[in-house]
Amino acid sequence: MDRQKEYVLRTVEERGVRFVRLWFTDVLGQLKSFAISPAELEGAFEEGMQFDGSAIDGFSRIQESDVLARPDAATFEILPWDAKGETSARIFCDLTTLSGQPFAGDPRQVLRRNLDVAREKGYSFFVAPEVEFFYFKDNDPSKPLEGLDTGSYFDLTTADVSSDLRRRTIHHLEALGIPVEYSFHEDSPSQHEIDLRHTDALTMADNVMTLRLVVKETALSQGVHATFMPKPLGDVQGSGMHTHLSLFEGEGNAFHDPAEPYLLSKTGQAFVAGLLHHAAEITAVTNQLVNSYKRLIVGTEAPTSITWARNHRSALVRVPETRAGKEEAVRIEYRSPRPGAQPLPGLLPAAGRRPQGRHRGLHAAGRGHVVPRLLAP
Repeated sequence: MDRQKEYVLRTVEERGVRFVRLWFTDVLGQLKSFAISPAELEGAFEEGMQFDGSAIDGFSRIQESDVLARPDAATFEILPWDAKGETSARIFCDLTTLSGQPFAGDPRQVLRRNLDVAREKGYSFFVAPEVEFFYFKDNDPSKPLEGLDTGSYFDLTTADVSSDLRRRTIHHLEALGIPVEYSFHEDSPSQHEIDLRHTDALTMADNVMTLRLVVKETALSQGVHATFMPKPLGDVQGSGMHTHLSLFEGEGNAFHDPAEPYLLSKTGQAFVAGLLHHAAEITAVTNQLVNSYKRLIVGTEAPTSITWARNHRSALVRVPETRAGKEEAVRIEYRSPRPGAQPLPGLLPAAGRRPQGRHRGLHAAGRGHVVPRLLAP
């Protein structure tokens, strides 16, 4: 047994962990979990935990139902809240078939497979998401939704419930080893945003799933309902998950080339072209619910057409300007995903394939935007 697994087993014993929660994600981005006792953890590391995949939407047909959840010891964390005074921990799992092959319905395995392909070509992929959400006083369907505040973008509110919830949430995230770069009040009343500091794509996918649970759990502890629904209110801006993408080749930024317009390298131009070429398919994966398309409407900052830009904040793809002295930090921002989407598998595979046809390159980078066409499939 390697040192990481030994560390986990020792920590579980020393900290008196009562339940170890094994986490994984379904194809719609819903976090799934089952708990095991500490006595079962060593066996789970060695052999995995078997469960019926056919009971989860999109996983297995009934004749091939059983799958194994194999805990990834590197994702072990003590949960920063006690359930009725009992200490719990969580570990993300990779799902495999009973023969040990990666399970095709596991989004984490899909992401890992594509990252492995990128790594073989010498690339590493980093991500930084901006996650938006709403707070409401309750989720009683018999009453109209009522927010906790009437603030707007960057408003400095008094020590109200919303500010306190956001502060508590950040403390919980940091206790779980998830660094937060920004947090603030967003544009709509009772809408908030937490931006995570960039890290490698697989870690970030786990962090996004964790963030969503932490936001909801922290709100619930104070009798508040938090939602990542893209458009819970019809007359205000909805919630998205703008995702900043960075690609490195060795130690250098593969998107940066000082000789190219806007400092965007040929690789970066091809990456943007791939995102545009496959935008409709990516949208279907990252906006799985009907409510998502109530956000992607004209007249808001949400993208509605397949376009790219430098500064226009309703474009689907944006290549942000870099600060003076940080010209090499070129990145790409993708703006259509909903905050409850399956993080990253919808982006990387499509962007990694070289497009054919009219999006083959972006020779007029930045000034002549790609001719718009509808974003929604």
